[in-house]
Order: sequence, then C-alpha cells, then structure tokens
Amino acid sequence: MYRVFESLDALVTVVEEARGLPMTANCVVPRGDVLELLDDVREAIPGELDDAQDVLDRRDEIVGEAQQEADDTRAAATEEAERLLTQAREEAERLVAQAREEAEETVAQARHEAERTVAEGRRIHAETTDRARAEAERLAEAGRAAHDRYIADGQAEQARLVSQSDVVLAARAEAARIVDTADAEADRLRRECDGYVDAKLAEFEDSLTRALRTVSRGRSQIWRDGSPNGAPAPSLGRNGNGSGTGMDLID
Repeated sequence: MYRVFESLDALVTVVEEARGLPMTANCVVPRGDVLELLDDVREAIPGELDDAQDVLDRRDEIVGEAQQEADDTRAAATEEAERLLTQAREEAERLVAQAREEAEETVAQARHEAERTVAEGRRIHAETTDRARAEAERLAEAGRAAHDRYIADGQAEQARLVSQSDVVLAARAEAARIVDTADAEADRLRRECDGYVDAKLAEFEDSLTRALRTVSRGRSQIWRDGSPNGAPAPSLGRNGNGSGTGMDLID
C-alpha cells in the first residue's frame, strides 16, 4: 500500500512540474516516466488488495482472539482483586484482634496499677495518720506533764512566797501558755498530716487519670473505623471515653 501511495505521489509531482502549453490549461509530461509510475501502481495494487482481503477474511478471527484475550485479562484481574480483597480482610481482622488484645492488656495493667496505687495510698494514709496520732498524743502528754509540773512548781512557789501573788500569777500564766503551745503544735501536726495525705491522694488521682486516658486511646483505636461485628462505634465523651467518667472501664 505504501508503494501505491509513493507512485501516486510521484505522478502528482510529475504533473505539477510539467511544462504548460501557452494559451491552454494543458501541459507536456514525460511519457516514459508516467508510464513507469503507472506500471508500478498496477503491480503494487494486486498485492495490497490481497493483503487487505486477508485482513478482512481474518477479521472475525482477530476480533475473537481480542475478545478472548480481553475476557482472560478481565478474569485474571477479577481473581487478583478478590485475592487482594481477601488478604486485606484477613490483615484487617488480624490488626483488630491485635488491637483488642493490646487494649485488654492495657486495661488489665491499668486496673492492676490502680489497685496497687489505692493500696499504697491507703497504707501511706494509715501510717501517716498513726504517726500523727502518736505525735499528737505525745505532745499532748508532754503538755499535760509540763502543765502538771508547772502547776506543782507554782503551788510550791505559792506556798513559799504566799505573799508574792504576782509570782504565782506569772507561773500560772506560763503554765497556761505552755499548754496552749502544746495544743497548737498538736493542731499543726494534724494539719500537716491531712495535707500529706491529700497530696498522696492527688498523686494517685493523677496516675489513675493517665491510666484511664491510655485505656481511652486504646478503645478509640479499636472503634475508630467501627465495630468489626457491624455494630456502630460508641460515641466518645469527655477525655475520649464513652459516656460517664471512665471509671466503668476499670470496674
């Protein structure tokens, strides 16, 4: 077919470049060249027509082969997509199971840590309370002993200096001051004990809050894309937990 087009192009070129006859639209062309080009066209056309006919005869076969190849490609693509989908589903189930296991482990650790912290807080509170009570009793006893001692000394001094009433009054005032000082010291120790216990309980509350936030993040990771059983993910409340304070996760 390319040979036919080349010969026709050559003929067009010969005609366009031919010398024209004056006063007419005719021209003079080289007969030999034109005949040679026409012979080339005549020789090329049968072969090109045969090739075109062969293509037409094999059209249904070619179309069938193309259709079969397309069907095979579509089937292979479908099979590959199903395989990839199965792998993705298995991987998702594995990740969900792993996340659930990690969340359960985190909850167990948080529960254990909370119980340990509560026990430690109770122990510290009991020890601090006992120490404070013992110290208060000791100071009170010391105050009473000092009070009794000063009273006795005052009475003795009063007996010795019965006429010096100012000295007796001063002794009584000093004894009363010592007793007040002892009572004030006992009150101060009680306040310090209460402050110490409150600080330990605040530390426990902060530790428990961090543990609850860790548990909440684990639950959020599990339910972020919805429940694997098809149930809707629970709505998260304050601090990323569900409704409530978050203590239900431990209880």
